[in-house]
Amino acid sequence: MPTRAIVAVKESKKTKLSKEDLLRAYQSMLFARRIDEKILILLKQGKSFFHIGGSGHEGAQVAAAAALRPKHDWSFPYYRDLAYSLHMGVSAEDVFLIALHRAEDPATGGRQPQGHYGRLDLRIPTQSSPTGTQYLQAVGVAMGAKKERTDEVVYVSSGEGATSEGEFFEAANWAARDACPVIFFIEDNKFAISVPVEHQTAGASIFHATAGFKGLDRHEVDGSNFLEVYNAVSHAVERARKGGGPSLIHAHVVRLLPHSSSDDQFKYRSKEEIERDKARDPIPLMTHFLIEEGFLTDAEASEIQAEVKRKVEAAADWAESRPLPDPASVEHHVYGTAHITPPKDFIEPVHTGPRVVMVDSINHALKEEMERNPKMIIFGEDIADGKGGVFTATKGISTKFGTDRAFNSPLAEASILGVAAGLALKGWKPVPEIQFADYIWPGFMQIRDEIAMFRYRSNGTWPCPVIMRVPVGGYIHGGHYHSQCIESIMAHIPGIRLAFPSNAADAKGLLKAAIRGDDPVIFMEHKGLYRQGYAASLEPDADYVLPFGIASVKREGKNSTIITYGALVHKSMEAARKMDERGVSVEVIDIRTINPLDEEAIYDSVRKTGKVLVAHEDTLTAGFGAEIAALIAQNCFEYLDAPVKRVGALDTPVPYSPPLENAMLPSEQKIIAALEELNAY
Repeated sequence: MPTRAIVAVKESKKTKLSKEDLLRAYQSMLFARRIDEKILILLKQGKSFFHIGGSGHEGAQVAAAAALRPKHDWSFPYYRDLAYSLHMGVSAEDVFLIALHRAEDPATGGRQPQGHYGRLDLRIPTQSSPTGTQYLQAVGVAMGAKKERTDEVVYVSSGEGATSEGEFFEAANWAARDACPVIFFIEDNKFAISVPVEHQTAGASIFHATAGFKGLDRHEVDGSNFLEVYNAVSHAVERARKGGGPSLIHAHVVRLLPHSSSDDQFKYRSKEEIERDKARDPIPLMTHFLIEEGFLTDAEASEIQAEVKRKVEAAADWAESRPLPDPASVEHHVYGTAHITPPKDFIEPVHTGPRVVMVDSINHALKEEMERNPKMIIFGEDIADGKGGVFTATKGISTKFGTDRAFNSPLAEASILGVAAGLALKGWKPVPEIQFADYIWPGFMQIRDEIAMFRYRSNGTWPCPVIMRVPVGGYIHGGHYHSQCIESIMAHIPGIRLAFPSNAADAKGLLKAAIRGDDPVIFMEHKGLYRQGYAASLEPDADYVLPFGIASVKREGKNSTIITYGALVHKSMEAARKMDERGVSVEVIDIRTINPLDEEAIYDSVRKTGKVLVAHEDTLTAGFGAEIAALIAQNCFEYLDAPVKRVGALDTPVPYSPPLENAMLPSEQKIIAALEELNAY
């Protein structure tokens, strides 16, 4: 910033912005350009490892930021939005702490490279590298703001390339459907790395491609013209604050640097084309405008530029002097605190309610928690009344609590999960339903790269406790696409908790623990158990919460142990009963949660019996049983009297015809056969 005070309040004839506002905008643009240049120097010196620049985008970004209220409105900037972030309140020191991967980096604590901005006080949630995922999260925050009846507006941006992602169109659809106060800001520099826009977008224009979204107000602007962008964004912000719904600003900008420090744009761009872009550099254009309007003299412009350069150098030097992260902190902030240490003194109460099947216990848990927490919200495909979910797990909830808190979503799993992430960031407790586990995969990016990562990548600043209810499993003659188990894949994701109850009482208690916790959870409900009498229980009361990480000894035994969960608990119990008739005493352990896993309960049983069978419904190869077997081999080897055996599904998709399905899935007979081999060892 210039050392002299800026006191004049003269307004340009072309804008309502004051002289002070315009000069601050000019300084933000200069800071962004000089920071780009300095980080490239640091990279050549080996002090930083990556750079992705915003040079050429500064005018559009700062104009957009100037139309918003820092610390009031929300921002989902993308990796090129350095100038935007600076104008919203991120400091040059913050940026260099990120670029130099320092411990005090307020965005990530050194966990992410340059270009990933975030500040809790500025309402800028931690950003990620996947392109387009942020759009749905922004819609979720905007939805939360609308439900809270505030006048907050949400800004979300990307380049034109990211609009090729389906999640962009899903976000535009949902925002237009619900009139969410969100502004989609597209910075079109004509290249997604090296791919030109005409190879990305129909008609080479996202402005024209989105014409069919009724309720989406659209503006096409020259991104190098500060005032043109500011006026368009100001109009969109005012409209959103008044409940008018979303807008799209398509800003044509120039990219003056390669895509990143790993790119060489001379391989795919001509010198003439790059020179044409330089002629539209927004900083000289802004300098000329300010001088022409009488806000600056040439000498004052030079003074400001020199002062900005000095401050950038000082900020870089200061950041370089700050400490690197402590290696001992590498495992911090993967999870919250709610499920980390299960209580050792937990005693299972005797439940006294009426006998209830699993699907009804889940329904009751949801209703009780909706009563308890006014910020809990339920949505998904077909969940509202009269359907009440395809399995009726949500029956009666939208009638009782209203469609503002329980409502149908578009049929789009990425939308469901991305919007849920945004709601969680806004302080709501979203409990979305994915109708079948088989259809969760379009939302896998939101699970793996977003929901699971928010806490860690923000150094503990931004938790994202989304509770994902997912019907799973076979034995229902559902075929390939209504019978999948997903726990082994999801167990490989740090940051996600996994529950897999085997009965109604556990389902109710674990679901309440998930909802009251502070971590994202995939709550797997075996649809084959929803109405089975053997999975019914006396119902726990409304205060019952079953902590994660506490396994249940379903049956005491002394000759061998079955470690299992889900539908295989009941098949294992029946197999154990039949083995008992043959003089073999089998202990059955229901782990109940996969993450956290009650390892000590497993080891205690192994030490007692010396022989172990791990049984699960998922395919055998790389199923979660392999992890349990490895843990037992590593920690209880000296107690084993036989190799650890496993029973799982065959390594094929789940077939439809009952004879084929029965041959593929684990069965009571297969468990008995494995126990007989184990006992004979």
